[in-house]
Amino acid sequence: MSISPAGTAEIATGDQIPGHGHGQGSLAKLMVGAVGIVFGDIGTSPIYAFRETFAGHHTLVPDALHIYGVLSLIFWSMLIIVALKYVTIIMRADNKGEGGSLALLALINRTAAEGEKKKWTMGIVMLGVFATALFYGDSMITPAISVLSAVEGLTTVQAGFEPYVVPTAIAILIGLFAIQARGTAKVGLMFGPIMLVYFIALAVLGGMHIVKHPAVLTAMFNPWNAIEFYLSEPLRAFIAMGSVVLAVTGAEALYADMGHFGRRPIKFSWLFFVMPALLVNYMGQGALLLSLPPEQAMETVKNPFFFLAPDQFRLPLVILATLATIIASQAVISGAFSVTQQAIQLGFIPRLSIRHTSEHAAGQIYIPTVNWALMIMVICLVLGFRSSSNLAAAYGIAVTGAMAIDTVLISVVLFTLWKWPAWKAFPLLVIFATIDILYFGANLLKVPAGGWFPLLVGAIAFTFLTTWARGRKLMIDRMAEASLPIEVFIKSAATSAARVPGTAVFMTTSMTGVPHALLHNLKHNKVLHERVMLLTVRIEDVPFVAGERRIETKDYSAGFFRIILRYGFMEEIDVPAALAQVKACGPQFKMMDTSFFLARQTLIASARPGMAIWREKLFAWMLRNAESAMEFFKLPTNRVVELGSQVEI
Repeated sequence: MSISPAGTAEIATGDQIPGHGHGQGSLAKLMVGAVGIVFGDIGTSPIYAFRETFAGHHTLVPDALHIYGVLSLIFWSMLIIVALKYVTIIMRADNKGEGGSLALLALINRTAAEGEKKKWTMGIVMLGVFATALFYGDSMITPAISVLSAVEGLTTVQAGFEPYVVPTAIAILIGLFAIQARGTAKVGLMFGPIMLVYFIALAVLGGMHIVKHPAVLTAMFNPWNAIEFYLSEPLRAFIAMGSVVLAVTGAEALYADMGHFGRRPIKFSWLFFVMPALLVNYMGQGALLLSLPPEQAMETVKNPFFFLAPDQFRLPLVILATLATIIASQAVISGAFSVTQQAIQLGFIPRLSIRHTSEHAAGQIYIPTVNWALMIMVICLVLGFRSSSNLAAAYGIAVTGAMAIDTVLISVVLFTLWKWPAWKAFPLLVIFATIDILYFGANLLKVPAGGWFPLLVGAIAFTFLTTWARGRKLMIDRMAEASLPIEVFIKSAATSAARVPGTAVFMTTSMTGVPHALLHNLKHNKVLHERVMLLTVRIEDVPFVAGERRIETKDYSAGFFRIILRYGFMEEIDVPAALAQVKACGPQFKMMDTSFFLARQTLIASARPGMAIWREKLFAWMLRNAESAMEFFKLPTNRVVELGSQVEI
């Protein structure tokens, strides 16, 4: 794969490096942190998942057949999708400790044999990119449905609060997005304790009702109840799966956030604390409905989560649930920042302004463009759908699509990287694929009612991601066609051109040839600096690059050098800091004696083979609006010279 991000970087294959420092600390401390960050999305699902299965757009009568069947579906979905698929198998496929679709894609690309890559690389890349595109749709819906569903709990305290639900939810969301620029370090310290209290409350409230109807204990764990539901009412059971899947939304976050806490803390937190608390709460909701007369059960099923609490504790539960949904939304927003940073480094998104909000935690970043775009879309969703029940119709299709793609990616890992025998891998993949197809198919029924939204967002994001990657490659190829070999240039120019004191750094994507900026500088200024550096920044298929591999130099003689700086796709790029470490090119860099030359390309859409005209124009617009290379690479503003050129693609 040779997709080039940021105008001066391209992906390369990296070697094994030691641990990069994620997930360091005591197991107990990391488990608390994981509870606060990783499980926010799946942890807030009890607020709306059980309700939507019975009182959503396709209602079910809350009787024993349906309640036992739904509880069984929830348990076995959690066991197979979350515990087995993600925690046990997929989380083992980490890329130097990092997880997520792009990290998995980079792992496959980096470790697969060259011959094997040719068979399926493009298809796998497209699937990984589409999973990333779907994530953006999910990251818009999650804050909207989570916060809205929690605030709707006010109506169980006092029905007169209903007109204030939407304005209150919008105010909370605006405040949440507004504080992103300040960073989440201090707020993050509160996440773990609050979520611990929240999950304990889930278990206590559920347990209070299980003792009144203990039959739900055996009903949930008995797969026959799910089978009986399907045999009795196949269509209703299939449709119900579109809402049951809401109970496992957020499972992919376990894998995506693995780099922050490590596999063991997430695994232990899930198996011994989070999953039991969730199951007890779902059983409690089922027990509550079964203990009520049919007429009262039909009314209570509209918000069973909040009716678990006695009247005097309902308002505190609403407040606690709202805090939990804010935390869940925070995790999704931070995840969008992290995924965007990876996509920029791996060459699927143009350069954007990335601000680091912590001096100690490299992963704590803030991307203004993403933050405000998400806020606008989330508020539009709240205003457009008006209720969490309506939003639930749009929720799930992006998640199930991403889960299905993860199954395809992990099948490549099992057969190609881990070399599992067919008898061992095939049964697991059949189970995963069957469940993915059922859930995705059930969610396709939601398309007319709102499921079109995440698909539309995913399609738009996919178009942008692939257009940028393809356009960058075409532009680099076109520039390489007219490239002059560096050895020829040195022989002709080094002896004839006037040399001036100082160092000139020419940034280039290519590892060969003469940068266009160097040719333009010589053509117009008629001079060369006494020391000329051709600098390429390479983004590798690993999250972090070891210090000894950061810098590579080559001396062409006559004062010409080539420098290669290597970074991982999770690292911050700081070119001046890296150049200060270069010692193989003569005297140490003095910034006041150094000039950085950048090439700014103006694209001209043409009928040449490569991309459709409309995509070429889209790429040109993205290039014009990308953050300048000067800011992205942290170059000193008073030492940069930009030289323009036109490129036909």
